[in-house]
Amino acid sequence: MTSRRPWTRRTAVTAVAAAALVALAAPVEAATSTGTGTGTTTVAATAATADVDYATWQKDCQAVMNQALPYVKDRIAQARPGEKQALVLDIDNTSLETDFGFSFPQPANKPVLEVAEYAQEHGVDLFFVTARPGIIYLPTEYNLDEAGYEVSGLYVRGFFDLFKDVAAYKTAQRVDIENKGYTIIANIGNSTTDLSGGHAEKTYKLPDYDGQLS
Repeated sequence: MTSRRPWTRRTAVTAVAAAALVALAAPVEAATSTGTGTGTTTVAATAATADVDYATWQKDCQAVMNQALPYVKDRIAQARPGEKQALVLDIDNTSLETDFGFSFPQPANKPVLEVAEYAQEHGVDLFFVTARPGIIYLPTEYNLDEAGYEVSGLYVRGFFDLFKDVAAYKTAQRVDIENKGYTIIANIGNSTTDLSGGHAEKTYKLPDYDGQLS
């Protein structure tokens, strides 16, 4: 486990207030889009299952991350001189366990955290692109930090973003990351809106069970 950065704004986020704000995030991911973009590879989890339980979800997430981790290790080892590598992650039911019990801070999705920890320990920056509204930026950043992620950038939706297609909004954030000089070696999410639009060398889709998970 990597060391966590000291949190200096704890007084800004109480557990009760943060829990109420994070609860707003669950429905905002629901949207549809097409494709994953030229040059990307999507690795899908098992087929959707009605009323999936936690153990099944974790098994399915692990199956996807078992394919992601060897790729990430190999891609890091093949980094070009001076290349800045980035991993882009969705949050709800991707980086964090949002829909399986509730607590604050929400725990990390362990299979995803394992990949993220390897990446951040080997110089890869982690960027989180979420459809959560900007009002919960602080509790979201705090939660990711407490869960063990080193956050290089957190993208949440501003007021005008709330009226945009979710897939288009998320693609634009990846373009912004690339404009900062990064190569996005992998993009991980549990919805097509997380992954479509390109601007990542490889994509990995976690299960959402026909939209049962946000």
